[in-house]
Amino acid sequence: MPTPTSTADVPVQRTEVPTSAEFDSLVAQYRRELVAHCYRMTGSVYEAEDLAQETYLRAWKAYDRFEGRSSVRTWLHRIATNVCLTNLEGKDRRPLPTGLGAPGSAASDELVEAGEVPWLEPIPDTMVDADAGTDPGQVVAARDSVRLAFVAALQHLPARQRAVLVLRDVLRWQAKEVAEALDTTTAAVNSALQRAHAQLEQAGLSVDTVSESTLDAGHRELLDRYVTAFWDKDVATIVSLLRADAVWEMPPFTGWYAGNENIGRLIAGQCPGGTHDMPMIETIANGQPAFGLYMRQPDGSFTPFHLQVLTVEDDDGVDRVSHVAAFFDPRLFETFGLPASLPAGYRPSGS
Repeated sequence: MPTPTSTADVPVQRTEVPTSAEFDSLVAQYRRELVAHCYRMTGSVYEAEDLAQETYLRAWKAYDRFEGRSSVRTWLHRIATNVCLTNLEGKDRRPLPTGLGAPGSAASDELVEAGEVPWLEPIPDTMVDADAGTDPGQVVAARDSVRLAFVAALQHLPARQRAVLVLRDVLRWQAKEVAEALDTTTAAVNSALQRAHAQLEQAGLSVDTVSESTLDAGHRELLDRYVTAFWDKDVATIVSLLRADAVWEMPPFTGWYAGNENIGRLIAGQCPGGTHDMPMIETIANGQPAFGLYMRQPDGSFTPFHLQVLTVEDDDGVDRVSHVAAFFDPRLFETFGLPASLPAGYRPSGS
């Protein structure tokens, strides 16, 4: 583990059990990174919140046994890891449609909904933006490790392999520390890490290979055109803003769609909105551009339809959208602080 760089990472000597208010003050600074940790482990924004709270409750009950031999931060992550592992026992992984193993769909295929599948969920940046402490290497790894593609890849790993990879590669713990946290041996930790790396390598993913999404001027122009194209239902422009090999998926529907022309046909033929029926409100999810898309109702108002999370990449010197995950879960609008509805007279700025 990196050498502590702030008092937050330095082991503390506890002299007496704190009051509830003192304990809250001590651990509050770690809340966002604990939520991020639980999110990486579970792939669920809602379970992550609950498990972070459970971590605090267990830490409060166990604080009289905390001897200060590690930092509070390390101690809390150890508790959170085991809370997550207990929670994951007997549960199915949380995939995206591309992770189900089925081939890509054609735009004309019937939409099949699988509401019983525990799908991967996006997470607002506001819940995890204080992640990773102050060590620069940890900050970069932690930020990149909440990208949607990486969290989706983690879900393919068995829970204990997932824990080992996150603790070693994201939090940069030593193998011995991970072994102590998971009540196993250093050799077992190293073996689990090798297997996890091999599985992620097959998917072409690691913390280091997930591309950073920086909102520069080119991105800004692209996103503005993207929003306008949906408002106008200008399918030709939408297609031009996607990479030729772009992928579109939309849980809880099981199909996924490869190729910008195929995606264009999907939007033209399967999307119920017409011209000026689909305004979008911008947000940020998993460190990536995201939009709440609303659909016009018979009374003229707009209600939540789905939340899109975009991956933007360079395409021969031009910014284009390479992946869209459109989540049809209306709860996400409240979670992301988006309006519950838009009035009938609403118009996107610039339209």
